[in-house]
Amino acid sequence: MTISAIILAALILLVVMVIATGYVKAPPDRAYIISGMRKTPRILIGRAGVKIPFFERVDKLYLGQMTVDIKTEQSVPTNDFINVNVDAVAKVRIGTNPESIQLAAKNFLNKDPQQITEDLQDSLQGNMREIIGTLALKTINTDRDSFSDQVMEKASRDMSKLGIEILSCNIQNVTDENGLINDLGMDNTAKIKKDAAIAKAQADRDVAIAKAEADKAANDARVLAQTEIAEKNNALAIKQAELKREADTASAVADAAYEIQQQEQQKSIQTATVNAQIAKAEREAELKQKEVLVKQQELAAEIEKKADAEKYQAEKKAEAELVQRQKKAEAAKYEQEREADAKKAQAEAQKYAAEQEAAGIKAKYDAEAAGIAAKGKAEAEAIKAKGIAEAEAMEKKAEAYKKYNGAAMAEMMIKIMPQMAAEIAKPLSQIDKINIYGTGDGTNGASQISGNMPIVMKQVFDTMSEATGVDFTEIMRAGTYDAKVNKNINITGADVSVETK
Repeated sequence: MTISAIILAALILLVVMVIATGYVKAPPDRAYIISGMRKTPRILIGRAGVKIPFFERVDKLYLGQMTVDIKTEQSVPTNDFINVNVDAVAKVRIGTNPESIQLAAKNFLNKDPQQITEDLQDSLQGNMREIIGTLALKTINTDRDSFSDQVMEKASRDMSKLGIEILSCNIQNVTDENGLINDLGMDNTAKIKKDAAIAKAQADRDVAIAKAEADKAANDARVLAQTEIAEKNNALAIKQAELKREADTASAVADAAYEIQQQEQQKSIQTATVNAQIAKAEREAELKQKEVLVKQQELAAEIEKKADAEKYQAEKKAEAELVQRQKKAEAAKYEQEREADAKKAQAEAQKYAAEQEAAGIKAKYDAEAAGIAAKGKAEAEAIKAKGIAEAEAMEKKAEAYKKYNGAAMAEMMIKIMPQMAAEIAKPLSQIDKINIYGTGDGTNGASQISGNMPIVMKQVFDTMSEATGVDFTEIMRAGTYDAKVNKNINITGADVSVETK
């Protein structure tokens, strides 16, 4: 047997022992109050419970009905200052609600019914003495229900503070020290006897009067009866004669009326026959109307039934179409979801491919950049070498220009003049059509256009002279006669000096 099993068995045995030793069961007329572990004690009434040994205790409170004798040990003066002694009995019990039980537990816990009633006697006697002082002696004797109700109402307020409920209060006996209650009884007895004697005399008188009136009434009735008998006999004879005459007359009338009556009966029979035929025709017509109404109702019912069937069929068809549309919508939704998933997967694949392609392009461009860098470096070296070569050539060309002096520069200017003229005239060659109008000064438009060419060339030379600081006009004029005779022009590289003699 393992240790855990032994511990479990010990725990089970301990629980069983706690239940066995702490099991309590309260009867319906007692409250078992279990206290010790909780702030608010547990209350058992007519049911079972378990208390924890050594930690909780059980106290008992009697809940059954108790009888309390309420007697005034000393005489109590009433409202009319008459000393009386009252003997009453009250039925009380402890309230069944938790508040009343808690209040009663503070005052009557573990006490038997006799001890509880002894504790309540003083309070109830005090309440009854207070009520006696507010009532008159006659009221206490003649209206004992009101007296007991006032005692209950007064005592209930005090008893509720103790958790006690008053069930009833009955006045058993009321006595006084001077025998006034007996005197009141004797006075009442004399009055009753007097009233009885007066009532007896009045009754005898009423009997005599009633007897005389009865004799008189009997005599009057007898005379009246005999008179009425005579009148009745006379009237009977007259009536008999009248009846005989009426009988004879009636017999003659009856004989004559027999024939008339027979004819009337025949007429009535015919009338009844006609009426019966008319009634039969009316009933047949009514029957026909009812048959038509029944047919109409059957037809209406059939139409309504057919309409209901068509309505049911239409509803079912509409439901089927609705279900079909719902199925199609669900299928379309499913297809859209699948298509969206496919597009999403395709987009992810494209994204991955683009990323791979971008990586490849990046690698390619990195390689191309490296190649371009190498090529640029080579080209830069070549350009550098070319620039050095051109610089050397320019330097040599400049030296040549120094040697050539103005004649060389003039030759160069003369060589490029046709090219300059062609470039200046190039915009004019783009004109498709031109309208030329006279200016009114004696010149025509064509001569003006052709005359612009030297002006434009002169402007070009002037612009070049301003930009370079070389007077190309003087260079062109250097070989003329005037230049040789009147001027001395020296040209050295880009520096031009003109001296005038």
